[in-house]
Amino acid sequence: MRLNLTRKQQEIFDFLSQNQDSFRHPPTLEELCAGIGVKSRGSLHAHIKALIEAKLIEAPERKQRGIRLTEYAKRMLGASGSESHLPFAGTIAAGRPIEAVETISYMAIPDQLRTQRPCYVLKISGDSMIEAGIYDGDWVVIEQRSYARNGEIVVALINKIEATLKYIEQYPHEVLLIPANAKMEAMRYRLEQVEIQGVLVGQMRSYSNKH
Repeated sequence: MRLNLTRKQQEIFDFLSQNQDSFRHPPTLEELCAGIGVKSRGSLHAHIKALIEAKLIEAPERKQRGIRLTEYAKRMLGASGSESHLPFAGTIAAGRPIEAVETISYMAIPDQLRTQRPCYVLKISGDSMIEAGIYDGDWVVIEQRSYARNGEIVVALINKIEATLKYIEQYPHEVLLIPANAKMEAMRYRLEQVEIQGVLVGQMRSYSNKH
């Protein structure tokens, strides 16, 4: 199941889900505004209403009450059961780099395919990672982090524009993004050109509807 949210609604929902254990009490609208960098409470009301209608947060009974996730939202995030719902962030190249297209939706993912850190899902386009068993149309689960060990498969953002999935090798003066396809060559970049956005931790495939 996917939940379609606007970018701001997802930002609010992500803030609440990622910080629900950090507050002694559920955050107020003022704390929520400060947390996501919004100056006015008024601009949040429509988004809060939409999240209430989606059954992701509880409707406040009075002004002083904080903003709480519903039990349904907590279950959806993997607080119980064998599945988590992770953000689906679009399509990424396993060939020539293309821009990762952001969409605002969630996918149900078995807990065994993710880690305890924040994760997200991407769909693969291209054949540069086929020798690693990653094929066009597969979905991959990415642990969100900004560092990786040499030899890990990463989501690399190139020149802050294009994203690609490749093996990474990091050296003092350059970064190599290496395909798993003997027909393709490694791509070489300066350190400042490459930003790691996550590391591959899981993979899924559909045989009934590849695309």
